[in-house]
Amino acid sequence: MREENCGEARAKGSTRRQAIVFGVAAMGWVVSGATAKAAVGDEEISHNAESIHQEVIFKASRKRVYEALTQAREFDKVVRLSAAMKGGMPLGARPTEISAEVGGTFAIFAGHIIGRHLEFVPHERIVQAWRVVDWKAGDYSIAKFVLAEQGADTRVILDHASFPKGLAEHLAEGWRINYWEPLAKMLTTV
Repeated sequence: MREENCGEARAKGSTRRQAIVFGVAAMGWVVSGATAKAAVGDEEISHNAESIHQEVIFKASRKRVYEALTQAREFDKVVRLSAAMKGGMPLGARPTEISAEVGGTFAIFAGHIIGRHLEFVPHERIVQAWRVVDWKAGDYSIAKFVLAEQGADTRVILDHASFPKGLAEHLAEGWRINYWEPLAKMLTTV
């Protein structure tokens, strides 16, 4: 009788195993079906995002470059040397304002560029939510400045992303003529 019970138990065990295997297989089918459905939603992911990566070397210490980018009085000197000011931006339309606090705001180039500071690592990194005032309400990009020591000089590595599509060339040129060129002039004249 014990052998019969063992046989029944084995049979029940096989049946249980079969049910588990069938259940796992069925779940696999459901999961793969879900994966196939998720793949259909691929159009929700942008594959053509624009971004800007620039690297510029300045003949100044990281401390000096950091201060020029984060102190209103210093950055105002950059603004005054910029192509934007030479191109007719009204001088003094709105003074350069730069908060010294994470979470604080900034308004530069007579209020044409505004945003909020997301991160400050003194003399190393600045991260900002950055926008042009005529962008659609709520549109912000992320501008990240990394300051790397290069001998006595400083390499600024800019990564600018999440701006409205189609603006990459315009913004890249703007960084060059309104930030990097005037910043280099300002750092060598002071």
